[in-house]
Order: sequence, then C-alpha cells, then structure tokens
Amino acid sequence: MTATLEEKLYRSLLFPRLTWEQFKTLEGMLDIPGVRLSFLDGILEIQKMPGRKHETAKGRIGALVETYMMAARIDFTPTESLTLENESRLVKCEADKSYELGADRERPDLAIEVVVTSGPIDKLEAYKRLQIPEVWFWANSRLSLYALRQQGYEEIASSELLPQLDIPLFVRCVNMPSNVEAVKEFRSGYRDL
Repeated sequence: MTATLEEKLYRSLLFPRLTWEQFKTLEGMLDIPGVRLSFLDGILEIQKMPGRKHETAKGRIGALVETYMMAARIDFTPTESLTLENESRLVKCEADKSYELGADRERPDLAIEVVVTSGPIDKLEAYKRLQIPEVWFWANSRLSLYALRQQGYEEIASSELLPQLDIPLFVRCVNMPSNVEAVKEFRSGYRDL
C-alpha cells in the first residue's frame, strides 16, 4: 500500500524511553505552532498538525454536536483541544474536540478524535488513564464510540452521554459536502426536543 502525500506529511516522530522529567523538558523546547505532542509510558510522539481534511471534519463534528446539545438543552462547555495530562499515570494528550457536560467539571466528559493518520500511541489507553467517560473516533467517514468501564473502554452503538443523538443522521451529515446543508438537515431531526 502506498501512502498518500498527506499521510507522509503527517507521520509521527517518536522518542521512546523518556522519563516524565525528560518529556517535560522537551515539551518546553517544542512549543512550536503546528506541532502536537502526546506522551504515554515513556514514548513522546510529535505530530505535525493535520491538514484540511482533518480540520473540516473536526469543525463539522463540533458544529453538529453543539447543535444537538443546544436543542437538547444540555449545559455544556466546549473545551476544544484542551491539553490533558497526569504525571503519575505517565500520560499527556489533547483531543481534537472535547466537551464538559455541566458546570465546573474536573475534566472533559467527551473527547473526540478525528483520525486522518494514526500514530503508535494508544489513545484509548491514554484517555482511560485520564478517566474520560466517553471517546469518539471519526475515521474513514465513520464514527466509533467508546464508553469507559471499570476494565477499560467498550465500544458502544450510541452515545451514553447524548442518548437521543441519532448516530446515522449524525454520520450522514458529517459526510455531506455542504456545511450549511449538513447543519440544516441535522437540526431538522431535532425540532421536537
């Protein structure tokens, strides 16, 4: 299989066997616009920020999630790509989109990852250590949802945080070519909330 130019441009650089202290030292030196750092179990992953395909999907997903939460009158705070870390659990990552449901939450309740290319860091393991209740992955025009259980994440068919969210409608609207038409069609599915 031949990698596309976009995939080649967004591959990760990896630095294994780092201590947390070494990672934090490098993190300060790598505070560069357009670069995202993740850390798990001594592995530092450096990724160039993704391109148009990623950003378009991320924006559409955010617009639809927020449209749903406003229609359902769910109090939420968009925490966007908030950096999450825990030194004792040797983890740092940031979601593409994240949300706190309710006020004054300690951490986001929902993390959303838009996957154009993936690196070696196990994102579900990272989010498990950060205790994020629900994680969504958008990859290859499909949505996969995971809920945190005692043993780890379990794939779920519908959101437990947003139980009335129509997943087939959501996916169809994310995949539509027009943002305006996608939001209009999605909103029309929630007039009765």
